[in-house]
Formats: sequence, C-alpha cells, structure tokens
Amino acid sequence: MARPDTSAYQTFDQITDRLDQIVGQVRDKGTSLERSLDLFDEAIALGSKAVDLVDATDFTPEEEARLREAAEGDALAAPQEG
Repeated sequence: MARPDTSAYQTFDQITDRLDQIVGQVRDKGTSLERSLDLFDEAIALGSKAVDLVDATDFTPEEEARLREAAEGDALAAPQEG
C-alpha cells in the first residue's frame, strides 16, 4: 500500500486539525471499514510527520520546562496499574 500523501500539511496545527477531521470521519457510522482503514493509514503518516516536526524544533529552555511539567502532570494523572 502506498504511503498517504501528507505534503499539504506543513505545520503542527495543520496536522492536528486534519487528525481531528479524521477522528470525526471514523466516528461517523456511515464511514466504511475500508475508508476507516485508509484514514487510519493517513493518521499514522500524519503522526509520524508531527513527531518529525517536534524533533526538529529548537525549544527555548522555558518551553522545554513547560513541556517537561506537562509530561510529568500527565504521568501523575494516569491510572497506576498494580
């Protein structure tokens, strides 16, 4: 299967907007399984592109601290398995 074309999405905001659209389409009961699988492939490609964008971004020390704090807060909010 050919990799979906994500070239139209150049910014993180564009990618997240498209991912939100994909979620809406997949949730629609009228969307076929085949279409849902195509959308899933597109979402995976967009997710990879978003990771590449984040990895290539030079964050200021303040931005890095905020990201660390947010990640730590998410980890604390996650249910603990035991």
